[in-house]
Amino acid sequence: MADRKLFTLVSILIAFSIVVSYSLTEYTVLLFNTNEFHFAIRQSAFGILSIVIIYVLSLGDPDKHLKLLGFTLFFGSLILMIAMPFLPESIVSEVGGAKRWMKIAGFSLAPVEFFKVGFVYFLAWSFSRKLGHHNDMGLKSEFRRFMPYAVVFVAAMFIIAFLQKDIGQVVVLGGTLLFMLIFAGSSFRFFLTILGGIFVAILLFILTAEHRIARIKSWWALAQNSVLELLPAFVADKLRVPVEVEPYQIGHSLNAIHNGGIFGVGLGNGTFKLGFLSEVHTDFVLAGIAEEFGFVGIFFVVFIFMWILQRIFKVANRATDTSIYLFSIGIGLVLAFEFLVNAYGISGITPIKGISVPFLSYGGSAMLGSAVAVGMILMASKKANMD
Repeated sequence: MADRKLFTLVSILIAFSIVVSYSLTEYTVLLFNTNEFHFAIRQSAFGILSIVIIYVLSLGDPDKHLKLLGFTLFFGSLILMIAMPFLPESIVSEVGGAKRWMKIAGFSLAPVEFFKVGFVYFLAWSFSRKLGHHNDMGLKSEFRRFMPYAVVFVAAMFIIAFLQKDIGQVVVLGGTLLFMLIFAGSSFRFFLTILGGIFVAILLFILTAEHRIARIKSWWALAQNSVLELLPAFVADKLRVPVEVEPYQIGHSLNAIHNGGIFGVGLGNGTFKLGFLSEVHTDFVLAGIAEEFGFVGIFFVVFIFMWILQRIFKVANRATDTSIYLFSIGIGLVLAFEFLVNAYGISGITPIKGISVPFLSYGGSAMLGSAVAVGMILMASKKANMD
C-alpha cells in the first residue's frame, strides 16, 4: 500500500498554499484589475489537480508504470525544451528574452519542471546499472565511468541555462546529481573533485558577464557585514564593497520577515505585499508567510516539509530495488534544494535564483511537477515496507 502519511502531508501544504495565494495577492489583484479570488481559484484548480495526480499515480504498478513514466518525462520534456525557442509565440510565452512556458488551454506550463523528475529517474535507473561501490578503483577510472553522465548533464544544462536562462534550475539539478553520485557508490574523493570543478565553473560563469558580477556585488553588499565581522579587520577591509543601492527585493523581504515577529500580524494584515515586495505569492511566498504568520507559521511550514522529506527518504531506506532507492533520494534532494535555495535567497544568505517553494508558491507548473514526483514516490513506496 502507498504511503498515506506522505499523501496527507503534501495535501496539507497544498491546502495552505491556496489560503496564502488568496491573502498575498491583494495588491496584485488591484494592479491587474482581476477578481479578488482570481489567484486563489487558479491555485485551487492546480492544487486539486495535483492531489488527483498524486492519488492516481499512487495506484499504479511500479513494475509496469514507473519506468515508462520516468523515461516519458525525461525524453518528452527534453524534446519540448529543445523545440521551444523555435515555436511561435502563440504556443510559447517569452518573458525576459527566454521562452520557458508553453500555452495550454489558457494556462502556461514549464517543461523544465517535469524534466527535473525525468532527469532524476534517468540518473537513478542508469546509476543502479552502471555504478556501484568504487572499490578503490582510482580517480581516473571513476572519471571515465562518470563521463557519459557529464555529457548528458552539460547538454541538458546548456538548454536550461542558455536557451531558457534559468540558472536556478541548474543549481538544483547540479546539486542533486552531485549527491546522488555519493549514494550510488562513488568515492568521497571523487565527490570533492567534482565539487571543486563545479565551483571553478561557477566562478568563470559569473566573471564572464557584467550583469552577473553586478548581481553578486549587490548580494554581497547586503550580506557582507554578518560575514566580515567574523574575520580579522585587515582581511575584512579588503573584502568589503561599498553599499551603493540596497537590493530592493531583499531589503523588503527581510523587513517583512522582521515585521512578522513570533506570531505574525495576522492573515490578510501584511503590509509588504501591498506593492513593496513584488512576486510575494510566488518567489517570496515564505517572506509573506513570515509576516502574516510569524515564526510560528514558518516553523509549521518547515515542520511539514521536513516530515515530507522524512517519508520520502524512508521509502528510499526501505526499498530493495536500487533504482527506487536512488530515485527516492533524488526527488527528496530536489525538493530540499528548491526549498533551501528559495529560503536562503529571500533571507539574503545567497543570491535570489527564482526557484519556487514546492507546493507553496503560486503557479501550476512547479506544483504539478512536484505532484508527479510525489505520485511516483508513492507508487514506488508499494515496493517498500512502509508503516
